[in-house]
Amino acid sequence: MLQMNGIKKRFGSIEVLHGVDLEVRAGEVHALLGENGAGKSTLMKVLCGIIKESEGTIRINDELHSFANYDAAIAAGVGIVFQEFSLIPYLTAIENMFLAREMTTRLGLLDRKAMRNRAREILARLDVDLPLNVPVANLSVAEQQFVEIAKALSLEARILVLDEPTATLTPSEVEHLFKVIRELRRDGVAIVFISHHMEEIFEICDRITVLRDGHYIATHDVAEVDVDRLVELMVGRRIEQSFPPKPDIDMSGVPVLDVSELQLSKTSPVSSFQLHQGEILGFAGLVGSGRTETALAMIGAHPSVTCKVKHNGKEVRFSEPADALAHGIGLLPESRKEQGLVTSFSILRNVSINNYGKYRKNGVFIDLKKEVLCTKEVMAQVRVKANGPSDPLDTLSGGNQQKVVVARWLNHTMNVLIFDEPTRGIDVGAKAEIYQLMRELTEQGCSIIMISSELPEILGMSDRVCVFRDGGIVDTVEGENINSEKIMTLATTGRQDNVA
Repeated sequence: MLQMNGIKKRFGSIEVLHGVDLEVRAGEVHALLGENGAGKSTLMKVLCGIIKESEGTIRINDELHSFANYDAAIAAGVGIVFQEFSLIPYLTAIENMFLAREMTTRLGLLDRKAMRNRAREILARLDVDLPLNVPVANLSVAEQQFVEIAKALSLEARILVLDEPTATLTPSEVEHLFKVIRELRRDGVAIVFISHHMEEIFEICDRITVLRDGHYIATHDVAEVDVDRLVELMVGRRIEQSFPPKPDIDMSGVPVLDVSELQLSKTSPVSSFQLHQGEILGFAGLVGSGRTETALAMIGAHPSVTCKVKHNGKEVRFSEPADALAHGIGLLPESRKEQGLVTSFSILRNVSINNYGKYRKNGVFIDLKKEVLCTKEVMAQVRVKANGPSDPLDTLSGGNQQKVVVARWLNHTMNVLIFDEPTRGIDVGAKAEIYQLMRELTEQGCSIIMISSELPEILGMSDRVCVFRDGGIVDTVEGENINSEKIMTLATTGRQDNVA
């Protein structure tokens, strides 16, 4: 159904796609893999007419196309569900699905009944039941995801691109999504599936195409390869061990953080935890269990009924995040675009944005040379793939944007960092780099709270794990007790007994 041959894309003198090929059959789920910056998103933007290829051809059902814009791609049957939702939050599901394509009556008035019926038809096809008359901002992340898919199907898309569709879904929601994907496959829709979760690739996909540094590397049937082979194709080398070895942590001294009597609401459990120097403390639990809210309440970014904090043995009160920052505590938020970055700014401005005092010259001016030098140093430390500090942030891949958030805090003198979903949307090669970086930070005396929904990440990186349920900590486990069975039992039932 889809043939992309010899696709090249240049931005000025920089070529980012070097003759990439991609073929997708009708009724196939085709994985597109590669590290962040490999060219996946750029290739899909070419397919969807968002950017224009410099060279190469696109054929759909053997008909040659060259899309001038997204509308032209839609007319040819191409739809895309972006990793970052493109919904307008204050509009309803129906209004989002038919935005700029509203159905009208003979008199030119909005035909709300026809749009509602069509929306119901599409959602019934997806086996999804969700409120149609409330702003999509009131819907769950999974429901918003299905609105995005329904919007693409309302365009009669025969080629559907799903970019990291499971990044924010619970396991049960992922299973529902996969059920929908299988139905679409049976209907003959060609699906391009982009994901960094290898287990998903082997569960739902038929074939895999791998890109690396803007080059086409290989296409294989899923049955022909294993995880190690795919990783080697993606990064050009074998990653023998994703997680660095855990050091011995001295927990006899005064904790860096001692949090007690933290209660998010009057009905929530009361939580307490300690963080020691050089430690990575994992926060595990199901989505909505209170992990992020607890960390935010500690730094004054989320309301709580009570919260007592000692920093290096001294009582402190953080009424706002700026107070925590003044004590050397920084947050890498889960939603990097909404909370962690200013995407219209350059890398330089994003790294410097809350640390301009570092560059003050004569008490008034900014030392621009020092600012650029420091930014280059932290960019190199976290391996940001870019031409330089002046590059606009929105030209970077999702993984490289995440690295810029890390670079900002490395530009500070920090003693505690809160990593909320540190590797969300990041490929396996970049994950290994982030994990190594986290251990390097702890070796330098930094302490880390790591909030993660990925159980392998919790098991592989945490020195101790606080398990959350119903808005509070159920138990804190360490040593041999950091295993999947115990953590999942605590997270799902709250039971501490008979769990080995």
